[in-house]
Amino acid sequence: MSLCKSLRKRYVLLASLCSIALLSNRASAQTAPPAVNARAWVLMDSSSNQILASQNAEARMEPASLTKIMTAYLVFQALQDNKIRIDETVLPSDAVRSVGKDESRMFIEANKPVSVHDLLYGLIVESGNDAAIALAEVVGGTQSHFVDMMNAEAQAIGMSHTHFADVNGMPEPNHYTTAGDLAILAMRLIHDFPQDYPIFSVRTFSYDNIRQLNRNRLLWLDPTVDGLKTGHTDAAGYCLIASALRPVPGAPGMARRVISVVMGDPTGSDRVRDSLKMIDFAYDAFEEVAFYKAGQAVETSRLYEGTALSVRVGVAKDLMLTVPAGQDRGIKPKVSILSPLVAPLAADQKVGNVEFVSTDGRVLAQAPLVALDAVPRAGLLARAWDFMLLHLDRPG
Repeated sequence: MSLCKSLRKRYVLLASLCSIALLSNRASAQTAPPAVNARAWVLMDSSSNQILASQNAEARMEPASLTKIMTAYLVFQALQDNKIRIDETVLPSDAVRSVGKDESRMFIEANKPVSVHDLLYGLIVESGNDAAIALAEVVGGTQSHFVDMMNAEAQAIGMSHTHFADVNGMPEPNHYTTAGDLAILAMRLIHDFPQDYPIFSVRTFSYDNIRQLNRNRLLWLDPTVDGLKTGHTDAAGYCLIASALRPVPGAPGMARRVISVVMGDPTGSDRVRDSLKMIDFAYDAFEEVAFYKAGQAVETSRLYEGTALSVRVGVAKDLMLTVPAGQDRGIKPKVSILSPLVAPLAADQKVGNVEFVSTDGRVLAQAPLVALDAVPRAGLLARAWDFMLLHLDRPG
């Protein structure tokens, strides 16, 4: 992928993240989340990019093997940019010998050929620390350079409370993140690499006649769960990022994705129970509402110095909002248009903003409004007339 395409993709996705932002916990103020044992947790509706509920979302936590989601993200990126190939064979360095016998491993050997395909499955399904090291060296040249890439990508996608010190999540004082940042990472991975994300739903993988099970027990317990990753160290506790995709009732062909992040649970069973509670809560207590369709005119605004006297204003993509069940009728849109609007205008050029306000006056979410049509500048005479009207209409 070219640099321009990469930057454009990043800008669009970040704009999408920022454009529909629910103020944390506010929409759920009247919908109490279930009690859980995790020290920190976040519940996100990925379809609408909204945080539905959270606790200690910005508390600094050790990510343990949740780190490997960023490792996988960068490997997916390298595959997409054709820097490496999935069928490429590599020789792991002696660095893989450093993985202890009590650590998660896929059991590769130094200087023994292994494919990127097997390493990727060993990383995601088997949570292999040796696979993480080998892939880091393939993509980054060295582990230290790959860690620099991890930190740069974390900042680029908005993980502002995160710093990585290794590629696999071993305990280290300078290796930390937050539940909120990991929700961002999980959402971005699912959105950015839909062709690779299904690896996270694979239940078993065998390498060198050694078969291992995916540690994410939710893959067996809930058929709608299709990822993502577990993590555990004594200091981090038991952690799990889970994602589920369930049909939207009454909307054939539509599905809604939820991401749950639980960190610091006391036992492996607790992280499973807490995750299931949060996922069920998201679907039971909230519903997704389509407020505007892409290309739908929200209003028509006066335009100066253009070949048309007005321009249709709307949203560039379907605008979905996740709200407490049954409360969508109390939410009202409040439209603000940049004034004055002066031609030329390009299609999809931002011209305003829409806020969604609850009955008690709280702003629940906001999104940009764009010009739905391109309007070029008018001729000199028409521009002069509009210029005069524009200045006569201004107060003072």
